Amino acid sequence: MKLVYCGTPGFAVASLEALLAAGHEIPLVVSQPDRPVGRSQQPTPPPVKQTALAAGLTVVQPEKIRSNAEFRAQLEAIAPDAMVVVAYGRILPPWMLELPKYGCINLHASLLPRYRGAAPIQWAVAMGDAVTGNTTMLLEEGLDTGPILLQQTIEIAPNQTAAELFEVLARAGAPLVVETLAGLADGTVLPMPQNADGVTFAPMLNRDDGRMDFAGRSAQEIYNRWRGFQPWPGAFTTLDGKKFIVHRMALADTSKIGAPAGAGAGQIYVRDHRLFAACAEGTWLELAEVQVEGKKRMSAADFLRGLPRGAATRLG
Repeated sequence: MKLVYCGTPGFAVASLEALLAAGHEIPLVVSQPDRPVGRSQQPTPPPVKQTALAAGLTVVQPEKIRSNAEFRAQLEAIAPDAMVVVAYGRILPPWMLELPKYGCINLHASLLPRYRGAAPIQWAVAMGDAVTGNTTMLLEEGLDTGPILLQQTIEIAPNQTAAELFEVLARAGAPLVVETLAGLADGTVLPMPQNADGVTFAPMLNRDDGRMDFAGRSAQEIYNRWRGFQPWPGAFTTLDGKKFIVHRMALADTSKIGAPAGAGAGQIYVRDHRLFAACAEGTWLELAEVQVEGKKRMSAADFLRGLPRGAATRLG
């Protein structure tokens, strides 16, 4: 097919590479504008742009698309058979949705209708799901409401983070996109409406999602959220009024650590140079690597060695 590819972050690179390897013609790649990155805040091209340019493809990065007459004329002149949209980061206007013969095909990293929205991978992990997957769908004006084309199921390992799952889903989704296009072309893949009964949402993350709620959540729930919110917003609380970030944590076996019964939420317990925190339902977390505001990240043992006498014994 003749395709226009819309994508921006690293998640979308594998699908672009798979489409090229499958022999599709891609006269245009659409990506978001270069953005400042890192401490230097130097404008940096997104991963999809870098991949496309390395492959000799033409790239455009419109700041606006809904009423961009020049961009619209460019796409109409190409007259693509389909547009493939993978983590582009913009909602397509009606004129784009109606342009291609086979429609706008989107790869969404969840088993729709579960986890519609901007952060499906993070929320699947944060909610403790054992499985997730990828869905190819036809885009329409609603948010991830379009008919399903193909789906694949992927297991989530008990200790897997969202950052690790991103890579797994990106690699697995790439051949699914190729298979979807082939099925649309030969009529073996037919759009299927989403089941309205199973709809859940995965809203964009904000900083406060990483705040650890020792009183309201069990150790397992806090651990799942820490896994899901990697690399951002992570997991944090306060200690002596300062931000206290937990970079690594693990579930603690309460029968083995000898923690005090009836400990209050967020109470610190130290044993054998290891740091534990009390959570809801009588559960405990081990905090293995931490960082106090203004200091470098360190192991719990190093943190405990530098903890002054009379320091707070409760987090949050």
